[in-house]
Amino acid sequence: MLRTKLLITDITEVPREWIFEHYLQLQEKLTGQDVKIKSVFNKNERTPSMCIYYASNNTYKYKDFSTGKSGDAINLVMEITTPKLTTRGETAHKIIEDYNSFLLNSKDGYEMRNFKKRSKYKVVDFTTRSWSNFDEKYWGKFHINSKLLEFYNVTALSEYKLQKEDENGEIVEQVIKSTNMYGYFRKDGTLYKIYHPLVKDYKFIKVQDYIQGMDQLTMKVPYLIICSSLKDIMAFKKLGYNNAEAIAPDSENTMIQEHVIIALKHKYKSICTLFDNDPAGLESMKKYEEKYELPYVVLPMSKDLSDSVRDTTLTKVRETLTPLLKEVFIKRLKTNELDISG
Repeated sequence: MLRTKLLITDITEVPREWIFEHYLQLQEKLTGQDVKIKSVFNKNERTPSMCIYYASNNTYKYKDFSTGKSGDAINLVMEITTPKLTTRGETAHKIIEDYNSFLLNSKDGYEMRNFKKRSKYKVVDFTTRSWSNFDEKYWGKFHINSKLLEFYNVTALSEYKLQKEDENGEIVEQVIKSTNMYGYFRKDGTLYKIYHPLVKDYKFIKVQDYIQGMDQLTMKVPYLIICSSLKDIMAFKKLGYNNAEAIAPDSENTMIQEHVIIALKHKYKSICTLFDNDPAGLESMKKYEEKYELPYVVLPMSKDLSDSVRDTTLTKVRETLTPLLKEVFIKRLKTNELDISG
């Protein structure tokens, strides 16, 4: 493998994997794989939620799911350096200085790596199963019954098959089996997500882009709530707001496209976001407010709406949520006459 000790003057000459390894002090060398670590932005985090991944443009980037922060190597250094750097040019200059210092003080220089992006597994098949007592008990904690699951096209799965191409061009298969995982389907029967609630990592396997709950919208009520998940949508449905319905993006960190928001604004009198009550959820709601001028509601109970329903009662959640929704919508509509209950 080629090694270099040549000093550089241009940021494009600094290997992006070196930047991540150096500033995050990674123990694992980046060779095209994705790496998950504890968030450098959330010191209280217990379960790693920050992903360093090899992007489609053949460079490393990061995504921190606990705070919603994301970007390239330069963005990362701007965020974590003290005192804080304010421009990309200033940051690039620091990175060049640090890289040259590393080369001067390194015995062997830097090992240049030529690697190609490793293909990711894709879901190619799945097998459904009948509902079990476990399923009824799990969803029942959130007051979600089989009728509601059927309405939102949630089906129990026994297994699904993953495929990817290895470095030699060979097809590699993996079959995941479980008695407690679920498929989220569109109205036309297309699988868009797999939910595995009892695993620590990769609870959700995204199969394709889809705005959750879109197939169920009537667009005949005045208010729309954008939640953080399908489970929150179903919990909201159980609260019995006849004058409001709900959708959710792929995740809190995924922005619904502008043309969709514009179309929805023509269908509803008012729209607000109701994401998780944590730093990542709050940051995402602020992004929707800044980009689309959508107000947001923070539910001061559990982490999210469905957990609040699980941890208390439907009545208690409704009593807490209703005045918050009224306050947001009254302020937006500039009226004192508002019936969110229907």
